[in-house]
Amino acid sequence: MLRNFILVGLGGMVGSVLRYLAAVLIKHPSFPLSTFIVNFAGSFIIAAVLGISLKNQVFDQNWRVFLTTGVCGGFTTFSTFSVESFQLLQQQRYATFALYIGLSLVAGIAAVFSGFWLTTHLK
Repeated sequence: MLRNFILVGLGGMVGSVLRYLAAVLIKHPSFPLSTFIVNFAGSFIIAAVLGISLKNQVFDQNWRVFLTTGVCGGFTTFSTFSVESFQLLQQQRYATFALYIGLSLVAGIAAVFSGFWLTTHLK
C-alpha cells in the first residue's frame, strides 16, 4: 500500500512538471490550447497504458499505478479545464466556451477510444 502512494506521488510529480512545461511552451491568444492538448494527450496515454497492460501484461501493477494515477493524474488538468471554462463564461465568450467544452469532450473520448483500440487491436 505504501509503495502505491510513493509511486503515485512520484508519477504525479513527473506529470505535473510535464503539464507545466506544456503550459509554458504552448500558447494561444484566444483559446486554452495547452490544456486542450494536455487533456487530449493524457486521455490517449492513460487508455493506451491500460490497453497495453490488459493485452499483454507488459506493465505490472506498479507501472500501471505510476503511469495512470501518477503521471497521467498529474499531467491532465480537468480542474484547470473547469476554471478556464468558467472564465470564458465570465468573459461572456459563449461561442469559445461551447467550442472548448464540446471539443474537449469529443476529443477526449475519441482519444480514449483510439488509445485503447490501437493497443488492443494492433500487433
